[in-house]
Amino acid sequence: MSDEATRKPRHWPFPMRLPIFAAPMFIVSGPELVLSACKAGVAGAFPTPNCRTTEELATWMAEITRGLDEARARDPEAVIGPWATNLITHSTNERLAADLALVERYKPPIVITALGSPKPAIEVVQSYGGLVFADVVNIALARKAAEAGVDGLACIAAGAGGHTGHLSPFAFISAVREFFDGWIAVGGGVTDGAGIAGAIAAGADFVYMGTRFLPSAESRAADAYKKMVIECGPDDLTVSAAITGTPASWLAPSLRQRGLDPAALAVSGERSYDAGSDVQKRWRDLWACGQGLQTIREIEPAAAIVQKLADEYSRAASRFRSVARVDS
Repeated sequence: MSDEATRKPRHWPFPMRLPIFAAPMFIVSGPELVLSACKAGVAGAFPTPNCRTTEELATWMAEITRGLDEARARDPEAVIGPWATNLITHSTNERLAADLALVERYKPPIVITALGSPKPAIEVVQSYGGLVFADVVNIALARKAAEAGVDGLACIAAGAGGHTGHLSPFAFISAVREFFDGWIAVGGGVTDGAGIAGAIAAGADFVYMGTRFLPSAESRAADAYKKMVIECGPDDLTVSAAITGTPASWLAPSLRQRGLDPAALAVSGERSYDAGSDVQKRWRDLWACGQGLQTIREIEPAAAIVQKLADEYSRAASRFRSVARVDS
């Protein structure tokens, strides 16, 4: 199935200006960033554990739904991207059933499952016409998710912030296309329009982009966190499983300022993704980031970020046409 010509014709059901998911970032993504990203024409997403209670989650979902409905009413011609919620389907998430009930009520167009099987979400989401993407970090998990019946895969490659993968984005896309003809979003170190163009040329449908939106004006990251993202580069990152029990990419200066030595982190073996767990406090105090931070220079609105990405993407497409020599 690696030959592009063998892929089934598909129609993406949601309007989008650029093939970008503003990826769900733990602690960082809230309704403000989701709404701004969607209004700018890309997909906006947030993780359900960012809400400490189901009541708060219902409030967020209602705010996003209402805000996008109002934006469409004000300008029916506007390109407004779909919103997505990220469900932790790991067995330690004691709130999964309650979160799924709210998904069924508010009907997010896209649901992204992570850290567990996508099966709990598939029937609920597909019953109302939504799409299920599974967040996967290796080929084995991608195969399992494809066999479960997901509509898409969010392939988390090397260079991603937060819980990260180890595969090259290009190797990941190529391998997954051997057995999956659904939608692919790839994430890992892409923060400019040229990277988006490269991912699409390699066979992905979308780019999963978190770090680029981390220091946006609408991000809930602390000001010091945003400042650190702007000031640091890829050499300032440490990948470790010590904080949550799963490999994640951390800003080394944030570890040091909490008295931790990035070169001597002990892995506790704990894995917990319950919204009310101590893990949330750790992520608030210790800051994750992806490898694309070198090119981020300022704090600016999500709409301005999308506009820059659109300009860069257009230039990259023009460059590709100028250097490609493909016989018809």
